[in-house]
Amino acid sequence: MFLSGLFEKRESISNPSQEFVDFMGGGVTTSGKSVSEETALTYSAVFACVNVISETLASLPLFLYGKKKGAKEKARDHPLYELLHDMPNEEMTSMTFRQTLQVHLLLRGNCYAEIEWGPNGFPRALWPLNAASTWPERDKKTKKIVYKTIIDGQGYTLPAERVLHIPGLSLNGRHGLSPIGLMRETIGLGMAAEEYGARFFSNGAKPGGVLEHPGNLSDPAKKSLVKSWNDMHRGLENQHRIAVLEEGLTYKQVGIPPEDAQFLETRKFQVSEVARIYRVPPHMIADLEKATFSNIEHQGIEFVSHTMRPWLVRWEQALRWKLMTSNERKNYNAEFNVEGLLRGDTKSRYDAYHMALNDGWMSGNEVRKLENLEEKPELNEHLINGNFTLVKAVLNAIENIKKGGEGLE
Repeated sequence: MFLSGLFEKRESISNPSQEFVDFMGGGVTTSGKSVSEETALTYSAVFACVNVISETLASLPLFLYGKKKGAKEKARDHPLYELLHDMPNEEMTSMTFRQTLQVHLLLRGNCYAEIEWGPNGFPRALWPLNAASTWPERDKKTKKIVYKTIIDGQGYTLPAERVLHIPGLSLNGRHGLSPIGLMRETIGLGMAAEEYGARFFSNGAKPGGVLEHPGNLSDPAKKSLVKSWNDMHRGLENQHRIAVLEEGLTYKQVGIPPEDAQFLETRKFQVSEVARIYRVPPHMIADLEKATFSNIEHQGIEFVSHTMRPWLVRWEQALRWKLMTSNERKNYNAEFNVEGLLRGDTKSRYDAYHMALNDGWMSGNEVRKLENLEEKPELNEHLINGNFTLVKAVLNAIENIKKGGEGLE
């Protein structure tokens, strides 16, 4: 970690500011489950959504592009290229770094990284900061935004130019709202249903019941009877065992069967609710109930357009804003390559390429590049279908024919 003692020390973990206390949130839901950003990850639907979005973003190629003679090309010689594409610091790859920050963003609504500036004026490393203990605050003296962070119980203040901050949905534009905090009740209900199912099966998949005895039993006898009954019949391994009831003892099942309580439907609905929160198509988190062969491909494209694109734009704009000077922004831009995610089936792609080649706005090498094929020198030229004719020329030819002249040449 590059963070040094040069930063002014402020509050400690035992005495944080009120803004930090408000930011942390937390609490028990109506369902009785305590839901935080960490515990929410133990719920399979949340884990699946966070994992699929963060892995997708982190695995996309991230390039730095520059302008040369009016054309866009990869700026491989720029110091930022390797930092973004390969290794943001000496301890992690670009994928690990981006996935870590995106997980923070999806759980807490914000992600932060410290920018280590080199002597040449370019960033030379990016170090993740814990989003659980980092937050923006306006300095009372300078009125500028600074960032408070707590490391090993000690508080530090970092100037804004040293922090890469990507906020999610926000009400004030400088601090994102936690999706888990906002949707705590929804996630809590799903976690409660999951726990109910686990307890249901741990009790032998039977609702509660009562043992009736015609006589009066002493307290020690009652405790002994309950213990022996549970030891004999509780748990999946004891299902379907034969119970021998003596001395007029009878067993009566009580409670509502889970089918009547729509237990399974509740669990399915909560999975859909979490998918709705993160705008993830259900089939991408293994919910194939409503998926069909014809709609999965379009849902995949919608995932790129409506789920991933807003996150990618947030990243691209934050990287451009925080890591480049005003002059560099005129000539350089960081962009994710999403072409691979937008590919349709083979026939659809080839039909689209055929139209692009016939219309002359793509060359053969541009098509081969999209298919990750080696370029051929003879395929650099743009072609156009020779049968196309201007409408104006056709109308003029008709007029010439009417006047006894020739038609189209």
